Amino acid sequence: MSKVVKNTLTGATIIKPEPVDEEVPFDGGVMITETDRYGIITYANKKFREMTGYTKEELLGAPHNINRHPDMPKAAFRQMWETIKKGEYWEGYVKNMRKDGRYYLVIVWIKPKFNKEGKIVGYIAGRKIPNREKMEAALAQYRELKAQEG
Repeated sequence: MSKVVKNTLTGATIIKPEPVDEEVPFDGGVMITETDRYGIITYANKKFREMTGYTKEELLGAPHNINRHPDMPKAAFRQMWETIKKGEYWEGYVKNMRKDGRYYLVIVWIKPKFNKEGKIVGYIAGRKIPNREKMEAALAQYRELKAQEG
């Protein structure tokens, strides 16, 4: 059951792959994205493009959930959005999916970007190599939350 993602700039559609149970280790470096306040990607650096397998043209204008892994529960992102919409910093462990269906594990931080009037105009996100024990604990919690989703 593939999910289609529509690019808001180009109108192009991208069919998300079926998940492949194979990890691509994140080797660190700087993986940065920026979005507008609705989660549409406005910037994706080279490291992010390399790690996800998507091109700059595919990413710019696409919803950031283009790389969401289906193992991730809705509750995790609901809490994230509640936090960042209040103008607060958020950090969490995330399992993401690449264009080829394989996955990578990261700890993500997101902070709002504000205009001169103090209104949120978008978000900037960075990723770090996660502590493996904490990542495994988060994945176990996500499996429980997914089971509750039905």
